[in-house]
Parts: sequence; C-alpha cells; structure tokens
Amino acid sequence: MAESDIALMAHLMRRAGFGATRDELEAYVAKGYEATVDELVHPERQPDVDFDLMERSLPEYGELAGIESNQQSWVYRMVNTKRPLQEKMTLFWHGILCTGFAKIDYGRMMSIYADLFRRKGLGNYRELIMELSSHPTMVYYLDNTDNHKDAINENYGRELLELFTLGVGMDGNFNYTEDDVKAASRAFTGWSVNPALPVFPYGRSPWSFRFDPTDHDDSEKTFLGKTGRWNGGDIVNMAVEQPATARFISRHLYNFFVADEPQVPAWKDTPPRDPEAIQILEKAFVDSGYEMSEVMSTLFNSDFFKNARFQKVKSPAEVVAGTIRLVKDHQQVKPGLFPVMKECTFMGQDLLNPPTVEGWHTGREWIDSGTLVERINFVADQVGNLDLPGVQLIASRMTGDNSITSPEAFVDGCLSLIGPVEVSEKTKEALVEHAKGGGEIRRGTEEERSSFARRVGEMLQLIVATAEYQYN
Repeated sequence: MAESDIALMAHLMRRAGFGATRDELEAYVAKGYEATVDELVHPERQPDVDFDLMERSLPEYGELAGIESNQQSWVYRMVNTKRPLQEKMTLFWHGILCTGFAKIDYGRMMSIYADLFRRKGLGNYRELIMELSSHPTMVYYLDNTDNHKDAINENYGRELLELFTLGVGMDGNFNYTEDDVKAASRAFTGWSVNPALPVFPYGRSPWSFRFDPTDHDDSEKTFLGKTGRWNGGDIVNMAVEQPATARFISRHLYNFFVADEPQVPAWKDTPPRDPEAIQILEKAFVDSGYEMSEVMSTLFNSDFFKNARFQKVKSPAEVVAGTIRLVKDHQQVKPGLFPVMKECTFMGQDLLNPPTVEGWHTGREWIDSGTLVERINFVADQVGNLDLPGVQLIASRMTGDNSITSPEAFVDGCLSLIGPVEVSEKTKEALVEHAKGGGEIRRGTEEERSSFARRVGEMLQLIVATAEYQYN
C-alpha cells in the first residue's frame, strides 16, 4: 500500500474527523478515497454512539444540568463515533452559530442545541438556520425573549446577518444596512420561549419555543430592498439566498477544513486566501440548493483540499480527541475521561461555552506559551504510555518491520505511524540525532524488544513536541 495513499487518507480523516489509526487508514485506502468521502457525508449509514453504558456509569448523566457532564459526553462522542464528519460538523457549526453555557446556565440545553447540528449540520443550510432561529437556546442567548413589537431588541436580527448568514461585507462593501437590522429584528418579534417549569420537585426541564402573535410586528418592512409584511421565516429565506451568504459560508468552510484564513472581522476587506476554491464552494452551495453534504463532498474531493496538508493549526478539541483516538483509550466508559475533557479548556477551547457569539479565534491564535506547553505535555503523556493499546500497536508495527535498521529509518517509521507527519529537514536531523544516541537498533531478544518499544515511545514524544505536529 503506497505511503502517498496513506498520507492522503490521513489528511482526509484529520480534517473530516479526528484522525485515525494506521489499521483504520489502511481499511479506508482499501475502500477508496471517493468511496470514503461518500461514507463520511452520509453518517446515517453508520450506527450512532451507544450511550446506555454512559447513563449507567455516570449518575450525573441523568440530569446533565452542569456543563462538565455535557462536555464529557461530547468528547466521548468524538473519540468513539463511527460518524466522524457528523461530529466534526457539529464542532464547525458550534463555533459559528454560537450559544454558550455562561449565559444559558443549563448544560442539558447546550447538548440539545449541539444535537441540532448533528441532525442538520450535513443537511440543508436554509433548514438549519430556520430551526436555529426558533431554537429556545438561541432565542434566549441572543435576547429575542426581549424583542417586542413596541420595543425591539436588535441582538438576534443583527447577529443573524453579521455572523450566521451574510457577514458584514465582502470585496470592500457592506452586505446590509442598519435599517436591514431593524427590519429583521421587527420580523422576529413574538419569537420567544415558554416560561420554564418550576425546578422543584423534579428538577429542570428542557425549554420550548413559543410564538406570540399578539407581540409580533405584522406591519410592512423593507429588508434588503424588498418590502412586505415579513416574518422571521421570510427574513431567513431572503438572507440565505443572498450571494454574500454563499461567500460567507464558503470562507468559513475553507478556514475550518482547508487552510487557516484571517479572523472573520477582516473578511470584508481581505480577499480569500484561494479565490478559486471559494468560487467552487459557492457554486456547490447554490447549485445544490444549500445541501451541506453536497458542498462537503465537493470540498473533500477537490484538488485544493488534497493539496492543503498541514495548513491548519489544530484546535484543542482536535488535539484531545485525535490523541485519544490514536492511542485507543476511552473506547468504553471508564473513569478518567473528565480530566481528558478538561484539557480542551486548558488549551483554550471550553466546549459548549465559547467566549462570545463570534466563537473562538482560530489558527495561530490557538497557540501561546501556556497553551503550547499544555498541548505538548498532554499528547506526550499519552503517546509515551506503552500500556495504551494504540501505542502498543505502533510499537508492535515498528518492532515487526525488519527494514528499520538505521536511525533514519527508525525516525521515518515513527513519523509515518503517528501520522504520517511531515517535518522540516532541521527537525528531522534533530530527531535522527536523538535516535543515534540510543545506540544500535536491535530486536533479537525479549529485552532488546522491550528496549526498542521504549525508544519508540520516546521518539513519539519528541515528535509531538515539534512545531510541525501542531498542524493538521
């Protein structure tokens, strides 16, 4: 099996999921690249994660009022899902169509909100935004509960245009006006949340959407140049159909799945990194009638995607989930997942609790002196642990490869099996120099094989400490 085929499949699985072990990559390569993409964009063909054991093993799972149990269950999904793109799209939309626990203060509603992205994230974008607009988590988060026909609150109307559909502007021009924001806000009056049931004696209950026709402004409104007695659904339809929305969503997809772009506030005046790629995605978005599965299939099968390896800094969730999948830990419910989940927070990504409605800044802004140390320490602890099944598999493959007789071949083997990972010549020289310090490579006796396995663990730890390993 060609190393180039493995490298391309590894690239796909890092971006469309949270990575894969060598055995998994070989199975995908045998299936074929396009067939694997087709499987990824149709997650319903694979079984979902079974949460029965989670419910039995974690007493708090029955309530899920706090954020930590919900974060823990999401990391468990990322690690164990057979629908990797479904979870990756959930993470993608979570960073764009943002709500956060800091205001919602009810963990279960945050998980219910994330489930919206699992159901609709690869479906029709228009339907996603329509359901988003009436989701009680969003209605409360962006203050549409305070949006009344006699006293409008512009928060949701503004963010719908600025962050969820059109974006502020493109090609140096603005995409909407303040009057459009006011019209959109008036159209969403009366979209609210039913009063919550009393907490006692049965605990908190999920919220539900409520439309109050007596509080809805049914008068004429002018939005994006069109006048009518528009309601919220009309606003969504008109916003989604704008060319600016196709551009805005395409840039988000490129930034998340292909290569790091400047941060969103710069997009009005900063051209796309790859204008031709954006045009391809825009066309797929419009031609498919906003079907995200079609757009993602176009993206993953494109040359611009295939040629964009290691062009993105890994997010904390990608670091944590990808590492645990690699070492094959927590593949069943057991103690110890909580501190693993908290690593996302320590690295700067508090899942289900983004810092603002704008989400997290991505790319190089994930990295600072504190988060880099946290990343390296976490991953090094995992890949250096020879008790973990995934690390044992890597060591076993290395031990059984009789072509590994030199320090150079030893380093190449470790780089291949942990990724494959591409490093600079300078980094490669440093890794080879360390390998030379370990002496001759021997595996003839049981003692030599044990020593060799330890050397593999040490080399993996050095690799994950490199700058290159921080990129997807």
